[in-house]
Amino acid sequence: MPTGYRPEFIQSAFIDFISTRLHPFWSLTTPKLRLVTKHTLSDDLVALQFEINNAFKQQSDGWQGGAHINLSIAIDGILHQRSYSLVGLPHQTLWWTNGNSRDKKLQRQTLTIAIKPQGLVSNYLINQAALGTIFDSSIPSGNFTLEQISANQQIKSAIKNMETKNSVIEELAPILCIAGGSGVTPMLGLVTQALQHGHKVTLLHYNRTSLSSSPLQEYWQQLATTYPSFTYHFINTEDASTYLAGTRHLSAASLLALNLPLADTQIFACGSQALLKELYHAASEINLPNNHSLRDNIIIENFGYAVPDLNLSDATKKTANLEKHTVYLRARQRQFDSSGTLLVDAEQAGLRMNYGCRQGICQMCRCNKVNGVVQNVQTGKISGDGFESIQTCINVAMTDVVLDI
Repeated sequence: MPTGYRPEFIQSAFIDFISTRLHPFWSLTTPKLRLVTKHTLSDDLVALQFEINNAFKQQSDGWQGGAHINLSIAIDGILHQRSYSLVGLPHQTLWWTNGNSRDKKLQRQTLTIAIKPQGLVSNYLINQAALGTIFDSSIPSGNFTLEQISANQQIKSAIKNMETKNSVIEELAPILCIAGGSGVTPMLGLVTQALQHGHKVTLLHYNRTSLSSSPLQEYWQQLATTYPSFTYHFINTEDASTYLAGTRHLSAASLLALNLPLADTQIFACGSQALLKELYHAASEINLPNNHSLRDNIIIENFGYAVPDLNLSDATKKTANLEKHTVYLRARQRQFDSSGTLLVDAEQAGLRMNYGCRQGICQMCRCNKVNGVVQNVQTGKISGDGFESIQTCINVAMTDVVLDI
């Protein structure tokens, strides 16, 4: 009886093995990037542009603004993986180029990230990696994109149009982008794409530098000139004259000062844990009609280590901070006490664990929980007490836990 199975006489893995021996950039299955140029944007921000191989092109049909990649970098024989936000879209001319036909063609064949020269991997990429160096990469992914705008907001817009007897023009949800420092990098492609789609976009950028020294000032000004629906506010936290609603940091007053229809506004936020805490605190202080919570409109992208009190209730914070639980690694027959994230506490106990981005993005730290209860510090979700796949970098133990490690 025919089963539809067709044997693969020459396996792609074998072809991949041969092709990479002929040239390390060639691969049928593995997306690879080749460093082609470095561009200094400011004292603390450098753009790196990479050529993409055929496997990358075939597996990623373009990418959304706000997406990221996981880049694998070998340093002194140790493989590190980090997540970096993409700057711009495949057909979007980078603002620091001349915009000629050669630049546009190059942009279609390359991918650009912007990073700060700090940390082991970032410093290596900026100061040590030679042009032409080849890296393994994931394809662009992530939830920090326009596709994540809730269907409910689109339904609300459709209902509003029906009520106003305007069934031709569908109102798009306004977008508020909130960034702290280098957290503005994923906003570059996201803001431009949203404006091109017809969204009204407001950008709120908190930084410690002055507006005149910002490398992005010219770019935001160009967008504001091209799109009247774009508004940006640059807050220098060291200059009181730039404060919004008289407050140095993000607050309910500063959000209300924007005069946006917050109930219908989609909020994208990227920055430090402190900024995200301020945002969630401000959202909880703003009352919206029909018992709607502004927190439901927030999509976050964060950098730095996750901390165990980002979205936890007061009761959970008290439990997590004051009570330690035992985490047992079944395969290793080792255990350690934990009151914070599983990954960090394991490392503090001298145990080496798999990890990549340490932000809940790349999945490299994922393992199986045999039993016990954990809580995700980013979403606040509490697990069951049975077998489950979890990420150690963003989960804290709520009871004694057994991991299949």
